Amino acid sequence: RRVHGTRKTFCKGSKCKKHTLHKVTQYKAGKASLHVQGKRRYDRKQQGYGGQTKPIFRKKAKTTKKIVLRMECTECKYKMQVAIKRCKHFELGGEKKKKGQM
Repeated sequence: RRVHGTRKTFCKGSKCKKHTLHKVTQYKAGKASLHVQGKRRYDRKQQGYGGQTKPIFRKKAKTTKKIVLRMECTECKYKMQVAIKRCKHFELGGEKKKKGQM
């Protein structure tokens, strides 16, 4: 699926509240922190003898993830995230395929 790098859509920012041009990027999860409560609790539970204490998920059923677009208003820098459908191939602002070329 191909998505344009810019898109004109409604901006909910307090300064705009109108249709403006937005810069589109793909959302990517950040690096997991070591100091989050869940990670601290998990590490504490794992210490010492007793092996693996929590289940490790192994029955993965989905082959794709939902694509999340991160849109930033070019006027007021307001950022919003929009989820689109699942797809195996995702392209951001790629050039169109020419007819008759491989």
